[in-house]
Amino acid sequence: MSKMWLDKRFHSLDFHLKEVYGQKLYKISLAVANSCPNRDGTLSTKGCLFCSEKGSGDFADTVLKKGKAQSERKYTGDKYIAYSQAFTGTYGDLNYLRQHYEEIIAHPDVQILAIATRPDCLDDQVLDMLSSLNEKKPIWVELGLQTIHEQTANFLNRGFSLATFSKALEDLRKRNIPVITHVIFGLPGETREMMMETIKYLNQMDIQGIKIHLLYITEGTPLADYYKKHPFPLPEITEYFSLLGEALCNLREDIVIHRLTGDGPKDTLIAPLWTKDKRQVLNKMNAYFKAHNIWQGKEISYDRHPEFI
Repeated sequence: MSKMWLDKRFHSLDFHLKEVYGQKLYKISLAVANSCPNRDGTLSTKGCLFCSEKGSGDFADTVLKKGKAQSERKYTGDKYIAYSQAFTGTYGDLNYLRQHYEEIIAHPDVQILAIATRPDCLDDQVLDMLSSLNEKKPIWVELGLQTIHEQTANFLNRGFSLATFSKALEDLRKRNIPVITHVIFGLPGETREMMMETIKYLNQMDIQGIKIHLLYITEGTPLADYYKKHPFPLPEITEYFSLLGEALCNLREDIVIHRLTGDGPKDTLIAPLWTKDKRQVLNKMNAYFKAHNIWQGKEISYDRHPEFI
């Protein structure tokens, strides 16, 4: 193996933060945005099939102070990543968003502002705002791609094309804004080969981080209604680890791994139930990687990607 990232076989977010900031940073989820074009009728009123009424921000707090107080139970540091998680973080009144983001990054304990958004909500005015914020404190933009396959995207009611994602990524990188991309494994109808095609596509793109989620189904989502009427298989734990292993082996070493599992709210989780014990899942996952000699970038010839290394 060419490299170890502390005790991990992949370039973890914890490792990256300790390398850059000298310490772990705790993430505080904040509800800044309050809508999405895929929910307010601009594109659709249904939202993405897997999205809850809270806009996938089921753990989001509205006040930074409250988030810090909650973090003190398990985090002894004093530096944070503020995460605008719920709904679409660059959609809505621009003055409202700018005011709130300016207030967040002005807080001395906030080191990074991460904004989750859609690739189709990044017009020139928004990009200028993000660029201005990025000059004051580091801004990360998280783009929910989920899959490169249009048939699956249409089923999910995602509402934008792969070309739209590619253009948004290019625009953000021109402004030197790091991009973290979200991918979901286990989407209905997607084969292992299709999931790996998404990974290999992203490996060729100028992304700085990735979040790989296992699809989980929770009450109160359109996906839950579909699942009850049309049950479809979800990966068992060992199958999921195998998918992750192949994905990691085909990702460049410079791409920071922000997440390798999904966190569904336990009180509304329908499936897969094995995801409930996150600590146990992570321990088993790391043991699987070690037992199968898996590490990030194992299958890559790095002379193919000189621009990103």
